[in-house]
Amino acid sequence: MNKYIGFLILIWFTNSFSQSIPNGFVYIHETIPSIKLEIRYYSVNNFTGKKVDGYLKPLTIISKEASLPLIEIQKELNKQNLGLKIFDAYRPQKAVNYFVKWARDWNDTIAKSFYYPNIKKRFLFKEGYIASKSGHSRGSTLDLTIVNLKTGKEIDMGSPYDLFDPISSTYSTKITVKQQHNRLLLKNIMNAHGFRNYPKEWWHFTLRNEPYPTTYFDFDLK
Repeated sequence: MNKYIGFLILIWFTNSFSQSIPNGFVYIHETIPSIKLEIRYYSVNNFTGKKVDGYLKPLTIISKEASLPLIEIQKELNKQNLGLKIFDAYRPQKAVNYFVKWARDWNDTIAKSFYYPNIKKRFLFKEGYIASKSGHSRGSTLDLTIVNLKTGKEIDMGSPYDLFDPISSTYSTKITVKQQHNRLLLKNIMNAHGFRNYPKEWWHFTLRNEPYPTTYFDFDLK
């Protein structure tokens, strides 16, 4: 292949990739290469038991403003041989719509035994676990935990990610003192860098001064 043509193809591919998300957003794995990802909604390992609409690739996207404090958080944790692991960040509105449709189908309980064993599906809206709008779609909310860099394993938070249950409350006392400490470790470091926690979910954080507080985006993760 002619080198000049090859160079043009490379430029086209790079530009096409960079333009797949709107200005003001970044890929987290590019901004923080050391971060660990486990994109549950790209797989069947989530509370719906199926791959979710809008997740075309196992990637995480976040607003530029939210990415900057994440860089500093990762640096601070690395000093303790710890690091961040992200389950979800920006979430398309079509994915939220998918969750709403799923929640209204009371007969679809394929993942109930693991993700919501103690709550009837019909009460997921009332209990605040499912909503028609999500802060994730505004681009500055993310679900995450902390991993031990030596073992590669998540530190023990007392309940798994996306468990719809009171025990997942950030301040639950139905877990061990060590597990409470681990939750507070995550909460305190996120708070210190401008994120607020959703108290019902120890893993859920939103940038306080989010750049798009009233905009719900719907572009795919790709």
